[in-house]
Amino acid sequence: MKLGAFSLSLAVNDLSASKEFYTKIGFEIFAGSEAQKYLIMKNGDALIGLFEGMFENNIITFNPGWNQNAETQMKFDDIRSIQKDFKSNGLTLLTEADPGSKGPANFLIKDPDGNIILIDQHV
Repeated sequence: MKLGAFSLSLAVNDLSASKEFYTKIGFEIFAGSEAQKYLIMKNGDALIGLFEGMFENNIITFNPGWNQNAETQMKFDDIRSIQKDFKSNGLTLLTEADPGSKGPANFLIKDPDGNIILIDQHV
């Protein structure tokens, strides 16, 4: 099972302050917009998303169909297939992608420590 690009989505209080901090430790803006209250920052293959006011806690994120440069991959495991595998492994999902849909979709799951994991397919 291939989950796709990995990133950590951080719930930040002050986008400008967070951008300044992560820039100082070597991250560069990769995508997003301060006007839209989010930035995706990159250092090598490490990706972090800074999100002001969009969600309450940090989220572990995987993007099926994308590599670490947000480039669409020709071969990837579709989110509905990943969701089916998770469920067949006895995992309980918080939200589900419509199994009859195609293209972009997402679902949420929580690990044993309460960390939220977002599986978010954009292609």
